Amino acid sequence: MEQRSMQLSEDWFHATMFSRVFSRAFRSIAQNSSLRLAAAGASGAAAAVAAPVAFADEGSLRGLLSSINKRLENIERSIGTEEHAALSFPAEADFPHFSDENKSLVKKYLTPAIYARLREKTTKWGFTIDRAIQSAVDNPKSSVGIYAGDEDSYVQFADIFDPIIDDYHGGYDKNGKHKRNLNAKDIPAENVDPRGDFVVSTRIRVGRNLSGLPLPAGTTRAARREVEKRVVSALNSLEGDLKGRYYPLGNMSDADRKQLILDHFLFKGGDKYLNSAGCERDWPESRGIFHSADKRFLVWVNEEDEIRIISMQKGADIRMVFDRLSRAIQSLETRLEFAYNDHHGYIASCPTNLGTAMRASVHIKIPKASKSKQFKALLDRYHLQARGIHGEHSASEGGVFDISNRRRLGLSEVDCVMDMYSGVKALIALEKAL
Repeated sequence: MEQRSMQLSEDWFHATMFSRVFSRAFRSIAQNSSLRLAAAGASGAAAAVAAPVAFADEGSLRGLLSSINKRLENIERSIGTEEHAALSFPAEADFPHFSDENKSLVKKYLTPAIYARLREKTTKWGFTIDRAIQSAVDNPKSSVGIYAGDEDSYVQFADIFDPIIDDYHGGYDKNGKHKRNLNAKDIPAENVDPRGDFVVSTRIRVGRNLSGLPLPAGTTRAARREVEKRVVSALNSLEGDLKGRYYPLGNMSDADRKQLILDHFLFKGGDKYLNSAGCERDWPESRGIFHSADKRFLVWVNEEDEIRIISMQKGADIRMVFDRLSRAIQSLETRLEFAYNDHHGYIASCPTNLGTAMRASVHIKIPKASKSKQFKALLDRYHLQARGIHGEHSASEGGVFDISNRRRLGLSEVDCVMDMYSGVKALIALEKAL
């Protein structure tokens, strides 16, 4: 049933886009003819205009356009999805139910009035508000619960995205502009843990999506394949310590799979939050992993974002990790155009990753500091997030935590890293003092 619903949704999108193209064509023709042509589009609305230019065979033209118009109407009626059939009901009847335990930002800010305004809107790629918020509806433990299906989602559904962005990022000026600084020399050269007593490893990643194509939650099979094609071509052009090999998830040898699991590089399907959002459709097609020979540079293709660019290594040389990431980003930018605007910065699937789309983190052993009453206050002071080493929603093991920057929007890449750098120094000092 789920697979059929996905197919219908994709078919509806293609038919709608086809219909809109012909609507524009009808209007253009009508403006240059003496005919009054009914231009029926995806919305079913008619438009007609006239101008004093005649065609050689007006009867044939009229018949052709009428036939095309009827066929489009039949297609739209025959493949109507539940999502669009639901619009025959009033908005209040379709408002989502959130359980009492649901603490998501979607539940906090989605009012019946906002839902009614957004319910009938669709983005340039046919994405809807119901698809955007489905993860929050399905998963009461979701902290945010909304995903963009394309760049246009942040425009069409601004009434819900803007307050969520403002809340998560601690206030963001409506006229704010993204800052960029990828200069590794602005990161202190000092190693925060030179003896290796506390920091196990350092990892910095950014998310990127390609301009002009839908994001994973709103994509199609064709668009996802196009993303993989473009990204792999760009990755294969990298040189030096960034040069590596791409491993497609759908066509991987057992030996490669076992090695990637041992390296902890393999990303897997089955994430309930991404699944509800629609990011895992057609798994594992058109998804894969790229890594350099020394395994310090890694790229995920078509996961939550279309590209996750990752630099990592053992120990606490934060500047070296950032330098590698910076060089990789700038190299890929010469071959790929990333989705970006001056206000939101780099466009991401989840609004928590807007701006730099950067997560700078360490795995750090702090068994005493993590139990201290000062722990949460220190995290808040340096705008840090603590979670288990197996990712979001996982628990700590043996006093080892994943500590990362929380802020991403309204500050530069260097600023993000410095939040983490300064906070880690403070955590180590606290651990030593206890």
